[in-house]
Amino acid sequence: MSEEAAIRLSHVEQSRPHFQLGPITLDIPKGYVTAIVGPNGSGKSSTFRLLLELARPDKGDITILGHRLGYGDGEDTKLKQRIGYVPELFGVHDKGMRGSYKTAFNRRWYPEWDLNRYRELLRVFEVDDSLRLGSMSKGTRRKYELALALAHHPELLLLDEPSSGLDPLAWRTMLDVLHRFMDSGERTILMASHIVEEVKRLADYIVFMGHGRVLGVYEKDELFSNWHAFYIHSVTRKDAESIPGQCVIEETGGGTIRVVSKEALAAEQWLEQAGLRLVGRQPLNLDDILAVLIEQERLRVRS
Repeated sequence: MSEEAAIRLSHVEQSRPHFQLGPITLDIPKGYVTAIVGPNGSGKSSTFRLLLELARPDKGDITILGHRLGYGDGEDTKLKQRIGYVPELFGVHDKGMRGSYKTAFNRRWYPEWDLNRYRELLRVFEVDDSLRLGSMSKGTRRKYELALALAHHPELLLLDEPSSGLDPLAWRTMLDVLHRFMDSGERTILMASHIVEEVKRLADYIVFMGHGRVLGVYEKDELFSNWHAFYIHSVTRKDAESIPGQCVIEETGGGTIRVVSKEALAAEQWLEQAGLRLVGRQPLNLDDILAVLIEQERLRVRS
């Protein structure tokens, strides 16, 4: 990514008894939606905790919106006023509190708080903030928290599994709200999601994570156009290994081999020049690509 970075992680590491995060070097471009995709335990939530200074890295530097974290310069409060955050899980400490009370408390910390925007979002999401937070359904609570996070017009929005608990209608409404949030071109969203359709509709860039590491960073449209599976008849495994971008080679029976390439155009041209018989081709979906990258990382660790 060559664009200006809204978030920059440089050689970041965090060690825990049963988990190692990093080293991670990653730029999140300003003005775009970036989705982090990975299985449970891949390090997505741990990364979010570092960005929010809920935990500290053992090594490395983190810069957010031009501000370097963790150096006690007194600017952290001002930085957090420029950030909105919706977690995947909500705490139990405020479940007896009414939404309106939490809102009144939160708004005191944000000079750019917009009451009209907050009320508009509650109306769009069909949320009554006079209810106690503990009595709200999971989906209603998420919509309330999203309205709360957007009401101060943050420059950076962090979303951890944003659609968790939402019904299909609420999910479509959320997508519309987030698209409109990005209209100015000056805002940035970093989200963690396992919903393939959500990533396809929202993300400009996709970051794959696994085993606490970044496995790859891709522009979304290029990712889906470049990763394809080719079904080739009467080809030797040795020849298949020469196909540009090949990541997976497996026999499917009947003399046909399935080859996954991350350089689809170059692979197709190579097959044509080699005079090999192409039985079929298929673009990979997000889950398939993640599975390939996870397997490659597993083999790398083993070796």
